[in-house]
Amino acid sequence: MLRLPSQRSLRAHLLLGGLLAVAIPTASFAALPLPTDGQPALSIQGSNTIGAKLGPALVGGLLEKEGFTDVRIVPGSENEQRVTARDDKGRMVNIQVAAHGSGTGFVALGNGSADLAASSRPIKDSEAASLIKFGDLQSPEGEQVIAIDGLAVILHPSNPLKALSVPQLAQVFAGEVKTWEELGGRGGAINLYARDDNSGTWDTFKELVLASQGKSLAAGAKRFESSTQLSDSVSGDPQGIGFIGLPYIRQAKALAISAGDSQPMPPSAELVATEDYPLSRRLFFYVTPNETNPWAKQLVSFAHSPRGQEIVAKNGFISQTVKAMKVQLNGEMPTGYRTLATDAQRLAVNFRFDEGSAELDNKALRDVRRVLRYLKDNNKMMSQVVLVGFGDPKNDNPERALLLSKLRAVAVQRELVKSGVLVREVSGLGDALPVAANDSEEGRRKNRRVEVWVY
Repeated sequence: MLRLPSQRSLRAHLLLGGLLAVAIPTASFAALPLPTDGQPALSIQGSNTIGAKLGPALVGGLLEKEGFTDVRIVPGSENEQRVTARDDKGRMVNIQVAAHGSGTGFVALGNGSADLAASSRPIKDSEAASLIKFGDLQSPEGEQVIAIDGLAVILHPSNPLKALSVPQLAQVFAGEVKTWEELGGRGGAINLYARDDNSGTWDTFKELVLASQGKSLAAGAKRFESSTQLSDSVSGDPQGIGFIGLPYIRQAKALAISAGDSQPMPPSAELVATEDYPLSRRLFFYVTPNETNPWAKQLVSFAHSPRGQEIVAKNGFISQTVKAMKVQLNGEMPTGYRTLATDAQRLAVNFRFDEGSAELDNKALRDVRRVLRYLKDNNKMMSQVVLVGFGDPKNDNPERALLLSKLRAVAVQRELVKSGVLVREVSGLGDALPVAANDSEEGRRKNRRVEVWVY
C-alpha cells in the first residue's frame, strides 16, 4: 500500500509546482552582494571529484550568467582554487573552492568555514544529525543532485582483461587475488591504486564494492588525494588497477562491471545516466535550508539549469538532461519488454524511491520536472508514455514483487498526470532484469526503479 503523504512529500508537491525553496529568481548584482572586506563571496568545500574541475566551472558559468567579466580560475594551495571576476563597476569578486574530500565539506558546514558542501556521496545519517541545527540536509531543499558520475575501474591500456564482477573486484582490492593470471589475464602481481580516506570516491567504492562483500582494502594499496594523479599512475603501470570518477579515465582503460545477475556493463553515458551501471553514483551540493548567503542558493539553482547541466557534460560528467535512447534486444527480456525495445525508445532517466517507501527520492522529484519538459518539447504528452516498474525479490513471493513494482510506476504516473500527461500504459515486472545484486540494501534500492519509455 502506498503511504499517505508525509510532511516531506507535501514539500515535494510544492517543489513539483515550481515553488522550490532554494530556487530564487534570476539575480542581479544587488541580489548577489560583494563583500567589502575582500573575503570570498562564497566558500565551497568538499569533494575532490567535484572541486577539481566541475565546481569551478559551475561557479564560472554562474558569474558569466550574472554579467561578471574577466572570469578566471586561480590555483591556490594543493587542491584549492579561487574563481575571480569583475562586475560592471570593475569590482572584484572571488569564490573559494577547496577540494579535500567529501567529508571535509560537512565538517566545514558545521564550523562555518563553508557556505556549501560538495559531495560525491550522500550525506551520512550521523553527519545530517550533527548539522540538524542548520536544517534538514536530507530534505529536498538541502540535498541537491547536480550530476551523475560513475566509478570507472581502470587498467593500463595494454591489459587484455575486459570485465570483472563486483565480488571479483572486492577480492582484488582486498588483496585476496594477487596476480592477473588468477583473473584470466597476464602480467604477474597486481598493483592496487585507491583514493584516500577523505574522498567521496573512496567512500562510494568502499560501500559498493568492499563493504558489500565483507572486505577491507589491502594494506599495500597506494593512496591518492588527487584523482588525476591516481589515473595517470595506473595508465603508467602495466600491472596497475584503480578506481576513479568518469572524467578522470584519461589515458587508462575502463573495465565493464557486473553485479549480481546483471550483464557486464561498461561505464557508458547512457548506463550511468539511468544509474543502471553498477558503480554509478550521484554528485551533490548540500546547502543548509536556512542558509542566508544568496550566492549559495543561486549556484544551486544555476547547477540545475540547462546551462548548468551543459557545463556538467562538458566537464566529463553525465548531465541530467532527459534524452531518448534505443535499447538493444537481449534474450533475457520478457516478451512485453522486448516489444517496447523494438518499437519505442527509453528515456535516459530512472525514477527511484526513498528507502522502504513509495515516495520519490530527492532526485526523482526534480526528474519529474525534467521529464515533463521533454514530453512537452517533443509533443509526447498524449498517450505516448509507458511506465515500467521494477523491484527486488520479496521472500519468494513473485506476486508481491509484481504488485510493488507496478505501484511504483503508478506513483510516477500520478505525478505526471497532475501536469496533463496521458500515460499510455503502466506495468510492473517485479524482480526481472536486475541491475544490481539483491544481497545489499544499496543493490535492492537500485533495482527498485521506474523506467520511462516513449513512442
